[in-house]
Amino acid sequence: MVEIAESSESGSGLLNSTLVKVGSLPEDDNFHRQVSSFGSSGSRNTSPLGRIGSRNTSPSRQKVVKTKPRGWDEETVTTFAKAVQPDVQMEDNIWAMLPEDLLNEILARVPPFMIFRLRSVCKRWNSILQDHSFLRFHSQVPSHGPCLLTFWKNSQTPQCSVFSLPLKQWFRIPFTFLPQWAFWLVGSSGGLVCFSGLDGLTFKTLVCNPLTQTWRTLPSMQYNQQRQLIMVVDRKDRSFKVIATSDIYGDKSLPTEVYDSKIDKWSLHQTMPAVNLCSSKMAFCDSRLYLETLSPLGLMMYRLDTGQWEHIPAKFPRSLLDGYLVAGTHKRLFLVGRIGLYSTLQSMRIWELDHTKVVWVEISRMPPRYFRALLRLSAERFECFGQDNLICFTSWNQGKGLLYDVDKKVWSWIAGCALQSYNSQVCFYEPRFDASIY
Repeated sequence: MVEIAESSESGSGLLNSTLVKVGSLPEDDNFHRQVSSFGSSGSRNTSPLGRIGSRNTSPSRQKVVKTKPRGWDEETVTTFAKAVQPDVQMEDNIWAMLPEDLLNEILARVPPFMIFRLRSVCKRWNSILQDHSFLRFHSQVPSHGPCLLTFWKNSQTPQCSVFSLPLKQWFRIPFTFLPQWAFWLVGSSGGLVCFSGLDGLTFKTLVCNPLTQTWRTLPSMQYNQQRQLIMVVDRKDRSFKVIATSDIYGDKSLPTEVYDSKIDKWSLHQTMPAVNLCSSKMAFCDSRLYLETLSPLGLMMYRLDTGQWEHIPAKFPRSLLDGYLVAGTHKRLFLVGRIGLYSTLQSMRIWELDHTKVVWVEISRMPPRYFRALLRLSAERFECFGQDNLICFTSWNQGKGLLYDVDKKVWSWIAGCALQSYNSQVCFYEPRFDASIY
């Protein structure tokens, strides 16, 4: 676990913080040894030979080894002699004059969680993260990769941990900037995280950027009651929307409301037809919002562009005990759930919706050993959510998560103390400095 702890330095719009390494997975040690050189103090040996350890040898001491990696014929040269040239000392005053644009482009490619360590190098690097040119470069580079954000409260104190799938490491992010009424984690999209809660008797919604520690409360809805919410971010348009569907208890027919950050207000749309929802979980895929219904059987779909609801008669698989809708990439919609009436015959399966035939097609099954380790009891409750063809399973009692890659068809465990709290709420998260709350 690596903590992002607040610094005593003030006057910064971003979170002034440092990374404190208190534990990590074994495979990440090499990565941190490489990154730690940026934050070291004193004189630096900037020679490429000193850092990489390459050797310059004569052809007579070279040995040619033929290998066939991944089916391709290739010759690799291995050397055994010692380096004969001395280290080349680079002038620090020359590298200190690195052009601003080039420095911004380099820092924009550093993993977001590691940037907090780099900010302690010098005042220039500490202030460059607030520079608009850095944010412009940061918005153009590929994403860091998917992360898992876990939120819970200990003695009414908000706690947050983020697991980086590319780095395979947990990071602790302080969430003390949130108001006390922020209790329910709605979800995350495009670097922003949405929360809702009751401030007294008033239902409120807020959005925040955990990296920059910025947040704001959204205006009140026209029908301000506790609702089912989902947030979607449009990075190209630099805006976001929050969709409020029916009452969370399903006993009131309320108009669908949509918040648009570009106009900073809620707009009323068609009321969802009277249906019997079988789950409060929703999935947003290809500008469409999907919910599961028992009566009529199938799905309710809300089109964000037209503001209209329609029913999709996609019958659920037989003996489905509990199901979760998960949105994938390229218009893919998945259904995840348990099958079987008896505990010894139960299994976890994944289906994909065939939009043309309007049927669910089974694409994968959870191996029995993973299923028994995740759910030891037949009545044990689990949560399921996804992003970019990744599906994550969490069990309330086991304190661990299971990740499935739909494209690679690979199952893998996610262990860590952040998943062991019984009241934790988890979602996928994409860390971005350029995600704006306005």
